[in-house]
Amino acid sequence: MAHLIVTHNAPDLDAIASIWLLTRFDAQHYAGSRVAFVNPGETISLEAAAELGYQLADVTHVDTGGGEFDHHDPARASKDFCAASQVYHYLEKIHPEIKNDLALQEMVNHFLDVDHFGEVFWPESDHPRYQFMLHQIISGMDRTQINDDNYQVELGARLLDFVYAGMKGFIEARAQLAEGIVFPLKNGTAFAVVSSNDEVLTAAQKAGHSLAIKKDEKTGHIRIKARPDSSFDLKQIYEAILLKDNVGTWYYHPSGKMLLNGSHKSNNHKPSPLSLEEIVKIVKDYLS
Repeated sequence: MAHLIVTHNAPDLDAIASIWLLTRFDAQHYAGSRVAFVNPGETISLEAAAELGYQLADVTHVDTGGGEFDHHDPARASKDFCAASQVYHYLEKIHPEIKNDLALQEMVNHFLDVDHFGEVFWPESDHPRYQFMLHQIISGMDRTQINDDNYQVELGARLLDFVYAGMKGFIEARAQLAEGIVFPLKNGTAFAVVSSNDEVLTAAQKAGHSLAIKKDEKTGHIRIKARPDSSFDLKQIYEAILLKDNVGTWYYHPSGKMLLNGSHKSNNHKPSPLSLEEIVKIVKDYLS
């Protein structure tokens, strides 16, 4: 029988992340678990659990109740603990392979940082861009009249699925920076790689490269992007490519900073037969 997971009313990121960790990464025990809510710090009563069809032995409290997955006591109130980090340490014990999941580690570190108000130390901490972060979105949900606790947990957990997928791509992209080739341009450097991860283009630009080129080994599609602050206009590259490629579907972005062959947003773009090496040669001919 699935467990009953109990957390506090108006669940925050730490509470939602704890539930997400249990249901996603300890599925043999928690998949399909029901969630119930109590006042902060409290535990569910025997009677209330029984009304839901559970015995107390089937109940797991997170971020409330003072148990294994709570940190609201003097011994665990430091910045080294939050409910999600305690769930993660539990998961490490029963699934040792989880220690190799760098994406999950980064997420747990973020849960811990936010739960101890670490965002006040972030760069430009008062910038409104941070209102788009998940913990602020959850806070905004608390302010809406249409919200309820179950919906908040369900939506938060679904969004964490997306964050997890994105974090995996982010970490993979950083690793792929060591796999590509770098060559000089008139202004700055270019990075080129064979990869199915579009995030590598952003990672290359964040690493300081003026131009990033990627050919997808699965689809054959090619993407070329210049940093927004670069002096490049890719119009000449676009025209030179069209002289060599009459098969692939190419789109020159009006900004002059993007040249795209294929997109997951379009189903009828044909991949380019040009190799990464051929694209690199064209770029070198015009921008080096």
